[in-house]
Amino acid sequence: MVQKVQKPAKPKRPRGRPRIYDPDVALARAMDAFWRSGFGAPSLDDLSLATGMNRPSLYAAFGDKEALYLKALSRYHDASRIRVKTLLAADMPLRECLYALFARILEAYVAAGGRGCFSVNTAASEAATNPRVRAQLLARIRDLDEGFARRIRRARDRGEIREESDPIVLGRLVTATIHTLALRARAGDTPATLDQIVIGMVGLICR
Repeated sequence: MVQKVQKPAKPKRPRGRPRIYDPDVALARAMDAFWRSGFGAPSLDDLSLATGMNRPSLYAAFGDKEALYLKALSRYHDASRIRVKTLLAADMPLRECLYALFARILEAYVAAGGRGCFSVNTAASEAATNPRVRAQLLARIRDLDEGFARRIRRARDRGEIREESDPIVLGRLVTATIHTLALRARAGDTPATLDQIVIGMVGLICR
């Protein structure tokens, strides 16, 4: 009787493990993609390529394109808020504080080819038709206004600026200068011109 020869069993393939993504890294890469092209231009395929995540993973981690953008905008605002708050809390005269703050701002704006401010460059145009973006942008503007007003009020109480100075109005002026510099940096204005704007603004507040 001929015995059947059993074929050796094929080795089982290990089950594929789901690819692990770092959400912070992916969000930073998505922000760069929006920063380069604005909200409207990047497609989901572009964002998938930029983040290194396939579309289902991108949806699972962040939601749709608008949700991803809003998370990127929040990330930018949160990081900016911390930097501004730290500089405003420093124990130095208001003039020195503003110069230190704007030196840091201009350094960021002219870096990487003068791409300016993520919020101004992407959210300002999108806010015209997107109420969620508009609400977040306005909240950030008012947050800056209030932070600068508190710092200017403290300087006024210390006698560093004129007693009749209005901290609320001057705080809005500082915020407006930040946004003006962002636009000018994006347009390719020279660092010397941007510096002159800062000097004029600080001189107006601290004269």
